[in-house]
Amino acid sequence: MAILVDNNSRIVVQGLTGSAGRRHALLCREYGSQVVAGVTPGKGGTQVEGIPVFDSVEQAVRQTGADVGLIFVPPPVAADAILEACAAQLDLAVCITEGIPVRDMVLVNRMLRESRTRLIGPNCPGLITPGACKVGIMPGEIHRPGAIGVVSRSGTLTYEAVQQLSDAGLGQSTCVGIGGDPIIGTSFIDILQLFNEDPATEGVFLIGEIGGSAEEEAAAWIGRHMRKPVAAFIAGRTAPPGKRMGHAGAVISGASGRAVDKITALQAAGVEVATGPARLAEAMQQALRRGAGS
Repeated sequence: MAILVDNNSRIVVQGLTGSAGRRHALLCREYGSQVVAGVTPGKGGTQVEGIPVFDSVEQAVRQTGADVGLIFVPPPVAADAILEACAAQLDLAVCITEGIPVRDMVLVNRMLRESRTRLIGPNCPGLITPGACKVGIMPGEIHRPGAIGVVSRSGTLTYEAVQQLSDAGLGQSTCVGIGGDPIIGTSFIDILQLFNEDPATEGVFLIGEIGGSAEEEAAAWIGRHMRKPVAAFIAGRTAPPGKRMGHAGAVISGASGRAVDKITALQAAGVEVATGPARLAEAMQQALRRGAGS
């Protein structure tokens, strides 16, 4: 088993005819994902290397049975693309787009509360169930099927963690990049809950960063509910206050969002926190050993 996507997932790519959409859709298909449709208004009836293009998500869903959306569109129209995916009642929408205005995402999140669609992102690398389905821009070759769930706010650090886990013989059940913006569709807690309920996931690696309170909230949830061992790494320990570090949400403001507070909260919840970026797999192995001994 896995969470969110598997080899039965059928993907429609919004923005398929753009350069990024085309490239990554074909890479997803090459990985083995079922990319069944694309959407670009005004280009319905055309194809991209055998993938049919439709004018709307609703048409694509009706004619191909797509249930997962992958969004590669410019920031000014990304919110509308997400809402279109919701209106078509996709089970899952994955928005890779970076730079969506916060005001747009406030409106999107309001609509998501009344929708059946789960949103991953925006400003995220997507997700992958190794050996079954890739939805997004994650490099498929570094992943190995296994029992470690990965959830992350960071794209590049996700790849580093996965490479270390795979090299250590720790394959992954599903890897989810939730996105680094201040407002996102799916939280750490949402994914932790899914991993907690997934019988194929035996442990979880969480990658956080400075800014906001998502990691502290996740730590509180882990302490109360998590039944599986968790390891973590928090990026940005040396970041100066007030300076944005990469992601829009990665900003320390006063005493809020500091790495030290996130680490302290996670450790208090029983999470094994890696002491550096070269020791991610080591922390996961230690968490699994502690879990086996408890």
